[in-house]
Formats: sequence, C-alpha cells, structure tokens
Amino acid sequence: MVNQNLYKMKQPELGKKISEMRKAKGLTQEELVEMCNLNVRTIQRIEAGEVTPRSYTIKALFEALGIRENYETREVENKKSVPSILYLAMAGGILYFFASIFEIAMEGEYLSGEYSIRLLGFIAAKSISFFGYVVFGIGWLKISNLFPNQLLKISFWIMIVASIIWYLADMVALNSSIFSLDDYYLVKVSSFGFCYVLIGFGFLAYKNAFSSMGMVIGGLTVVAGVLMFSGIGVFLALIPWTLAELLQIGLMVYLIQKIGRVNSPDFSV
Repeated sequence: MVNQNLYKMKQPELGKKISEMRKAKGLTQEELVEMCNLNVRTIQRIEAGEVTPRSYTIKALFEALGIRENYETREVENKKSVPSILYLAMAGGILYFFASIFEIAMEGEYLSGEYSIRLLGFIAAKSISFFGYVVFGIGWLKISNLFPNQLLKISFWIMIVASIIWYLADMVALNSSIFSLDDYYLVKVSSFGFCYVLIGFGFLAYKNAFSSMGMVIGGLTVVAGVLMFSGIGVFLALIPWTLAELLQIGLMVYLIQKIGRVNSPDFSV
C-alpha cells in the first residue's frame, strides 16, 4: 500500500516526486505515456509543477510506476464527482438539437412568406432551441475547465453571448413592427458562422485526445462555420453542422463517463 502522504503532496513537490520515481524506474516521459494512457504534454506539465493532476491521473501514474493502493473509497468518491451541470448540459444539447431542426424549418417558411405554422409555435421552437443551447454551452465551458482548453472556453462564451443577442432580436422582430427578420438575417447567420469557426478551432486544439473525436468535430464545425459565414452556403452547412452537433453530444456523454471513472485518462492539451 502506497504511503498516503504521496496523495497529500501539492505542486511542485508532487511533480518532482513523480519525476524522481520515473527516473528511478529508468523510464522516459514517452515510455510513461504509453503505460498510463496520458499525453506527453500532460506529464511534462505535471512534472514541472504547472498543473495539479486529478486523483484518477495520480492513480494512473502511480500504477504505471508500480505503486498500488486500495482505491475502493476513492472510486466511490470519484464516481460522485461528475458535475451536475454536465447532465443538464447533455439534456440541453439533445433538446436544442431537435428544437433547432423545427426552428430552421419554420424560419425558412417565415422568410419565404409561406408561413404555415402559428407564430406561437415559431417562438416556442426558438425559445427551446435557445435555452437548450445555452445550457449545452455552459456544459462545454465546464468541460473546458476539467480538460483545459482556453480557446474552446472563449469560443463558447462568444457563442453564448451572440445567441442571447440574436434571440432577443428575434423576439423583438416577431412581436413588434420595429424591424423584421429579413433586415438582419444574413448578418445573424454570418455571425453564427464566425462563432462556429472559433468553436471548431477550439475542438481542434484537443489534437488527438478523445480518440481523435475532437479533430473530427473541429473539422466539421469549421466547415459548417465557413459555409454559414460566406452567406452562400447556408443550406449546405446543415450537413456538417448536423454531424458536428451530434458528435458534440456524443463526446459530452463520453467525457461524463470518463470523469466518473477512477482510471480516466487526463486529456489536457
């Protein structure tokens, strides 16, 4: 059983201790990476004392270095450590995805003048889509803290602010004669396209983490954002956008499961 004091150590002492144990075993950082399913950058930052690893990361490192402990109590604690907001965010993402399909269809009819749905239904679809996305975005803000990614955090903040601004504008347009959706529709779509490009690059920043899902999501989101921003490929953007949103929800589910496991790898960039 490993000395409990090792788990009470703070940075930079913890990083120095891990470095000493690795060198004592005659292991390089690259070899340790292969043994404990972390990435080289993460180990470099831990050993340098730049970041404080989570308990499951410490366990993975110690086990790779041949040190074991009874983790029954820790496992129970870690399985309860998943932030509740992530479950709400997952539900919000699913709600947003389906509501946005109706919203896009209704918006197309509304702008074409062939509106067949009651205004109340249009407003309801927009509202559900908006609130669902805000909760979904907050979930990604939390994830960008758990798995550090500053670019993704900034991108989702910008998208949330943009969503609030355009939702309020839509509500005014639909409930008054001050201005109409037609007056600013292309500007709104282009701004969302810009936000999606930023979010796409945020996911790309994860590089090969999460079984390369970050790279796939990032690529699809960037493509969708560019098409939307151009203004001429709005409908073409629906294909990569749909795939990207579904994968974002799937990745969130995957990460919730990882966070709740003691042996979860650290995917810090």
